[in-house]
Amino acid sequence: MLWLGLFFAVPFLIVARISFAEAVFGQVPPYTPLLEQAANGAVSLRVHISSYALLLQDPLYVAAYLRSLLFAGVSTLFCLLIGYPMAYGIARAKPVMRLVLMMLVILPFWTSSLLRTYAMIGIFKANGWLSAALAAVGVLDPGEAVLHSNLAVYIGIVYNYLPFMVLPLAATLMRLDFTLLDAASDLGARPWQGFLRITLPLSMPGIIAGCLLVFIPAVGEFVIPDLLGGPDALTIGRVLWTEFFTNRDWPLASAVAVAMLLLIVIPTLVFEYLENRREQREATS
Repeated sequence: MLWLGLFFAVPFLIVARISFAEAVFGQVPPYTPLLEQAANGAVSLRVHISSYALLLQDPLYVAAYLRSLLFAGVSTLFCLLIGYPMAYGIARAKPVMRLVLMMLVILPFWTSSLLRTYAMIGIFKANGWLSAALAAVGVLDPGEAVLHSNLAVYIGIVYNYLPFMVLPLAATLMRLDFTLLDAASDLGARPWQGFLRITLPLSMPGIIAGCLLVFIPAVGEFVIPDLLGGPDALTIGRVLWTEFFTNRDWPLASAVAVAMLLLIVIPTLVFEYLENRREQREATS
């Protein structure tokens, strides 16, 4: 609780306080204080909600939120589809091979994600091997590039966040008793039936953990859409950067950050509450 208080609650309260201020350019910090003292010594509270009103009125910010959710949701789905077979293969491998496979999954973390994203620019540009391969099979026109497109953003997010999906899934599947599949086979279940009725339900905690680890940071991703995406890839992370460092509108940027946090945290808390209620009902029954 002390850790969360110092590095989450306190910064969040600071950002929330700035979001209710009014932008003032040409001074440091570039916003008005919430508490103002008059000449007679009276202290007044000045709260401005214009930044939050602008988020609802300007379609730019609504579109940025929706696009961020789309990027994060689709990327999380592909991470799950790619990462589940990888995690299952790691869990069924022999102990020595399992260590090697886990090392291969963690190996990209030894290099900065910024450097890996920059390296993808060379792959995605017009004369890169991926663009050339897609052009050869007719997916792209000759000379067309994957770079600066939504496809490049999806590939970049999936590549960078795939280990966050594989690791919790592998940890869950390695604790699974695979003799249950043998018992299901002896009772006449086919492999796909055993997977759907045994493996998939028992691996659900790893699926939930992996999806949360991928989806939550992907919503606020800035580097990948900025480097690999085009002008249409306007995400909430890029909006935050622009408002803070280019427009110097700290109250509006803070309102964007608070709204993004609430957009992620509230559904997550509701989901956790419903999951706990479901587990309690199953335990009592």
